[in-house]
Formats: sequence, C-alpha cells, structure tokens
Amino acid sequence: MKYFILALALLAAPAAQARPVLVELFTSLGCSSCPPADTLLAKLAKNPAILPLSFNITYWNNLGYIDPYGLTAATDRQSWYAMLTNSQEVFTPEAIIDGGPQLVGSNEGDITHAINHAIANQTDNIPLTITNGPMITITTASGPGPATLWLFGYDSKTTTAIPAGENAGNTITETNLVRSITNLGTWTGTQTSMTIPHPPGQHVAIILQTSTGTVLGAAAE
Repeated sequence: MKYFILALALLAAPAAQARPVLVELFTSLGCSSCPPADTLLAKLAKNPAILPLSFNITYWNNLGYIDPYGLTAATDRQSWYAMLTNSQEVFTPEAIIDGGPQLVGSNEGDITHAINHAIANQTDNIPLTITNGPMITITTASGPGPATLWLFGYDSKTTTAIPAGENAGNTITETNLVRSITNLGTWTGTQTSMTIPHPPGQHVAIILQTSTGTVLGAAAE
C-alpha cells in the first residue's frame, strides 16, 4: 500500500526538477509478460517529470513471432546496461531508471520508488534543447564531459495485432515506442549545436549519458 500511495502522488502532482527522469522499458511484442509493463509505461507517460521510452528488443524474434519494431540497437543498449553491472543477464520486461536501477518492468512499486529517488537526488543537469520538424536542431550547454549524445526517434502510441507467438490473438498498445537510435558522438563538455534530418519516429528525444550510465541531460519534443 505504501508504494501505491507513492505512485498516485507521483502521477497527480509531479515534483519540479531540472530535467525529466529517464525510464527505459526493454520489451517485446512476443513476450506474454510484457503487456502489464506496457500499460505501466503509458501511465508514467502522463507525468511530465518523466521521459519514458519503450525499446523493443530482438532476441524474442526466434520464438514464434518476429516483432516488427524490434531494433538490434535496442538489444545492444540493454546488453550494455547489463555489462555495466558485470552481468550477462537480460530479460523482458526490464525497466532501467535514469541509467541506474534495473528492475522488472511491470513492478510499479519498485519503479515508482526508483523514480522518486532519482527526482530527490538529481544533481546532474546539462541543459539540452531539441526542436521537432523535418530538420531538427539540437543544442547542449557546457559542462563536465565527456559523455555520449544519443538521439531517439519515437512514436507516441502504436497499436499492433499479434498473429502468432505467446501473445497470439491479442492487440497490444505501446507508448513512446522507439523507432530509431542514433549515436551522435562524444560530447566533450563544450557548448554545441547541430542541425540534422529528422530520424524515423514522430517525436525526438536526446540523452546525454556517460560511459557509466549516468544521465547528465535529457529533453524531448
């Protein structure tokens, strides 16, 4: 009950902070345990204090259904997070909160607790801006580097009818489904600006992240 109260408080009255807390959900349309996590991510997306992104991985594709939105880069990103904890274990659904805690993606209590902790202890904030349009402009302020600048293109809502596999016969809706992942290179700490073509996906998000997973900045449009 304690966690349920925290969840309601978080969604009803977002705390003010310098940047949104990044919530990454690693999931698959072929995974029968994943729909509850998809539902939770949709709930979190209502809170402007959170930047939730859904990454469909590929290692479920040989189990009866090929996820049309599975990205090898999403699988690689999840494996990178596992490597940071000296682990080779990856699973779905998995939620990673602000580049740190790695949790079961449907566990609302644990995820809410981790989000509240990230908000209360946030110290890293490199201001980032991004514009949406046929060409996007990205700017970063100066600060302590180095870090990698990541660009994600995503669709706000995607509904898919599943014909085969564990979810056969079901229709699943995913929120903030990542359609493209682009490594924009190393940010050295200096103020930067770039204009590039819009990646696949309706919307765009940028994340400034160190080699240890620490999120220094986040923005979406």
